[in-house]
Amino acid sequence: MSSNTPQDLPSDEELAQMSRDDLVKLGAKLDGVELVEYPDPWPVKGTRAEKRAERAVALWFLIAALAGFAFIGVFLFWPHAYVAPNTDGYLMYSLFTPMLGATLGLSVLGVGVGALLYMKKFVPHEVAVQQRSDGGSSELDKATILAELADAGDRTTIARRSLIKRSAGLGAGAMGLGIGVFAIGGLVRDPWAQTDSKDSLWHTGWKQEKQGEKVFLRRATGHAHEISLVRPEDLSAGSMETVFPFRESEREDHHALSKALKRSDNPVMLIRLRSEDGRKVVKHQGQEDFNYGDYYAYTKICSHLGCPTSLYEDATNRILCPCHQSQFDALAYAKPIFGPATRKLAQLPIEVDEETGYFIARSDFIEPVGPAFWERKS
Repeated sequence: MSSNTPQDLPSDEELAQMSRDDLVKLGAKLDGVELVEYPDPWPVKGTRAEKRAERAVALWFLIAALAGFAFIGVFLFWPHAYVAPNTDGYLMYSLFTPMLGATLGLSVLGVGVGALLYMKKFVPHEVAVQQRSDGGSSELDKATILAELADAGDRTTIARRSLIKRSAGLGAGAMGLGIGVFAIGGLVRDPWAQTDSKDSLWHTGWKQEKQGEKVFLRRATGHAHEISLVRPEDLSAGSMETVFPFRESEREDHHALSKALKRSDNPVMLIRLRSEDGRKVVKHQGQEDFNYGDYYAYTKICSHLGCPTSLYEDATNRILCPCHQSQFDALAYAKPIFGPATRKLAQLPIEVDEETGYFIARSDFIEPVGPAFWERKS
């Protein structure tokens, strides 16, 4: 607690005439602060050492700025479309994510190191002892603390170090701009620009791109370029297999073959029910003919948050999502029966191609796949 009596305090007229140094001393005295040490980091101004320290701080802020602008350039212009391994352009594609992390990380590091270096080199390392007290701040306290803050700013000499101020503003601005571009970058592309394309939100890789084109059900063998199609006799009763779309036009296109296996809304569960279970099926209105006998195909993308519903319990005919424990009834158009999911899994209409005997998709899904998105209709 301060021991100053009202007689020790300046009047309003005296307070208005006091210099900033006087206010600093008075504020310290009123707060019960004793400055044990308050050395000037650079008592001799303009020395070579001071200039070197200033340039070192500015250099880190400049590094932050260059890295921030580099991050923006990588995010906007670096090749990011998928390229299959061992093909031209794969190296540049594989470096996209590491370059994003390296440039943004270096920008944040530059701002942080620059700020720490400035604190170490130019902010006085004071040693003070203060007696703490409770209560609100008076007008006198407010005036003195403002003076102390202004004095601290002057003692750090930031006001006269334009090189550091400009480089700090440039570095922090570039870093902030990079983070802003990263945050809104995914919103730049109009999701409705090509509504009829298989790349739009309303369609998947199962959409027929050409009239009369057959989209086969293809299993993943672990080799992106290997084509293994599915016949009805390949599945035993009570089994499930994950399948992906395949077109004959893509047979020699290694990029398209790999992309079909990697697109997030392509995986489909092909389920063969037991005959006795098939007779218990309840079909969704408008999708009564989407199955082929006891074979049913449902998207593998959970309608809750898009996790893969990769588990099928044949004893209960339940489709399970391991992420948040949603469960879907394969005997009742894959409607949710447990967990946070509230929508059924989208069903893919399938049939067997008469010419080849392999499964094909009759069309794309007729309902949204995966979790909800803007403007969805169901």
